[in-house]
Amino acid sequence: MTATIITAPTPWTALDIALRARRPVLVGYHEHQRLICPHALGWKADRPLVLGYQTGGHTTTGSLNPDPTKRWRCFYIDEIDHVTPADPASQWVTADNYNPTNPSPPVSSTSSPSPSPHTTPPHNRKSLPAHDHRRRAGQTV
Repeated sequence: MTATIITAPTPWTALDIALRARRPVLVGYHEHQRLICPHALGWKADRPLVLGYQTGGHTTTGSLNPDPTKRWRCFYIDEIDHVTPADPASQWVTADNYNPTNPSPPVSSTSSPSPSPHTTPPHNRKSLPAHDHRRRAGQTV
C-alpha cells in the first residue's frame, strides 16, 4: 500500500493563489488572526513580503482603523504562521489610495516572480508590475 502525502502550500504560494483569484485569506501573523486581501508579493531587504489590505481580524494595536485608507499592512512572509482561505462570503476589497504601479512601501520586486520565494536570489529577480485589483472598500461585485 502506498501512502499519499499531501502538503499544504507554502505561505507564498497560498498568497499568490489568493492574489491571482482576488480572494481574501486569513493569516496568522505575530499571534494575531487577520483577514487580508493580498495586493502585491515582493521582496524587501532580501525577505519575501506581501502587501495586504486588512479587512478584519486583530491588529497589534487593537481594532482596525476606521479610515479605510489606513488599513494597509506589509507582512514578512517568513513570519506568517498560516494562510487559509477566508469564508467564501468574504469579498476582496481595496482602498481608494491603492496605486498598482507604485505599491507602498517600495519593494525590490512585486507580483509573483517565481513559484517559490527561495528559487531566485532577490538581486536576480526582475521587477514586475503589481496585480491591479481595484475593488474599493464597500464595493460589491
